[in-house]
Amino acid sequence: MQFRVLFCTLIVTCFGLTGCLQNDDNGECEKGTLDVLTYDILALSEQMVDEFTETTGYCVNFIKEDDSGGILDKMMLTKDSPQADLMIGLDNTYLQTALENNLLTETSFKTNPNYNNISPQALESYSGPFAIPFDMGPVCLNYDERFVDGENISIPTSLWDLTLEEWRGKMTFPSPITSSPGRAFLVATIDYFENDDDVETDAFDWWKAIKENDAIFTSGWTESYETHYTGGYGEYTSGYIGDAHLTVSYCQSPGVEAFYAGNYTHSTSITIPKTTFQQIEYTGIINGANDIDAAEAFIDYLLSPEVNSNMPENNLMYSVLNNQSLPETDGYRYHSDIPEENSDIEISRINQEMSSWLDDWQTATD
Repeated sequence: MQFRVLFCTLIVTCFGLTGCLQNDDNGECEKGTLDVLTYDILALSEQMVDEFTETTGYCVNFIKEDDSGGILDKMMLTKDSPQADLMIGLDNTYLQTALENNLLTETSFKTNPNYNNISPQALESYSGPFAIPFDMGPVCLNYDERFVDGENISIPTSLWDLTLEEWRGKMTFPSPITSSPGRAFLVATIDYFENDDDVETDAFDWWKAIKENDAIFTSGWTESYETHYTGGYGEYTSGYIGDAHLTVSYCQSPGVEAFYAGNYTHSTSITIPKTTFQQIEYTGIINGANDIDAAEAFIDYLLSPEVNSNMPENNLMYSVLNNQSLPETDGYRYHSDIPEENSDIEISRINQEMSSWLDDWQTATD
């Protein structure tokens, strides 16, 4: 268990603190400090950041928000006086809003030879000059096998199964208004119910039924996964409640749990067709950045083969480079399920309808 405890200690003591991975100015910051706006669970290692500083002469200060929604809000609120140079963490459900509000400026990375190493899948949602994909992974439901064993609680084979009495009060969902995994799962539910056999109900009927079944809603992934979910590392963190046996996370999350716990996990994922969503996360230079050269240097570093191929360890997500997969070490790949069929709603439709979807979701869950 020491791997899990070490991982949890890192999460609790570091990830939630603004600037936690800031380098000390011991003479290495000869070119200054790069300010990076990101989310609270960005898992880039101190070793990786120090290597960037040693290589480029730029120190790094991480300004951390709760989730992608917090990143976007901070960018909107500070649009006239940006507080950071680089954004890391807006995904393919949030990026369009940033683009429409001119929150990002062009990066030169598309002229970097490493750009050609990015997989077509990672460039499918967006391939323009304002944002570069740096990691990706399928969002899906996770459940705790100790409780959801087919006897105590039935393993869901349909999303409607979660509206049954046996699931009452045992589910937690991050809000799609503020959470990128929450938003990704909302999109998946819309696609799922548009393609099921029941023409009388839609995704928002399901969300209403989930609310009526006492689902727990939180502002972000961290609160759902760490505080409420019984299947993950949250049981080793302060503030743990452990009152939900199912949550929204990633299909590789059980693999991450196993990787940091010596090939042990009691969490697994649900890959019912159309209930999963391929999330792609981006980095981009904030419009009005004080140090564009530093931001460009970090993008180059983040997308270098040496760094990005290790994204499963560096940020617990898939690399965006061609011909990369998850490591086999300690069950990482073995416990990471592959979705049967991801949601395939066009990104253009997501961009056009997200605002009304969020309104409908809020009405359904109020």
